[in-house]
Amino acid sequence: MSVPADIAIAYLIQGSFYGHSIYATVYMDAWRKDSAVMVVHHIITLALICFSYAFRYHNVGILVLFLHDINDIQLEFTKLNVYLKCRGGGYFLLNDVLSNMGSVSFSITWFWFRLYWFPLKVLYATCVSSLQSVPNIPFYFFFNTLLFTLLLMNIYWFLFIVVFVVKVLKVKEVNDVREYEEEEGGRAVLREKNNKQDDAGHHNAAPGKHVQNGVTKEKHL
Repeated sequence: MSVPADIAIAYLIQGSFYGHSIYATVYMDAWRKDSAVMVVHHIITLALICFSYAFRYHNVGILVLFLHDINDIQLEFTKLNVYLKCRGGGYFLLNDVLSNMGSVSFSITWFWFRLYWFPLKVLYATCVSSLQSVPNIPFYFFFNTLLFTLLLMNIYWFLFIVVFVVKVLKVKEVNDVREYEEEEGGRAVLREKNNKQDDAGHHNAAPGKHVQNGVTKEKHL
């Protein structure tokens, strides 16, 4: 079976993107609570792209990409406006409004495309309809295992969305709930700063004196 040129180009772009995303998540992006799951997601997605193209399951593959890419566009748009609403010491109302609108749209479409249409159209076709048309379809369990793993990851990230929505309703502020709390980072910075001050105190202590508990005391000769 030949692959149409437009689908082949889409596969090439998507494969390149997820190949780079594995490297970017590990070495370039800030490490978040879901970063490990993100790396596994990218590896599974890249495997689905390569094997579905090789075994000519590209019709299902392009549908999977379509259902997931809609949310990715809205996610990146919302994240950009979250980071841009407070920049250079100022507040920008337009970016705040766009981030709120994007958050609502993203939350709805995530459930609609990834948790409703994806199981209904893709998983039903690959698990049920495929066996009805081709009883001994090749790589049945391999592809369906990867697709069900994607569904579990979609549910996992949807829990983050629920936490995010609850936080917005309570705090009235749009932030990425996947990032680690600033208080934890602040405490780590404070501890590091105190340690450096203590080390400096040890080095700067005058001869004939010693430091105990951060206080310089004279030695009794």
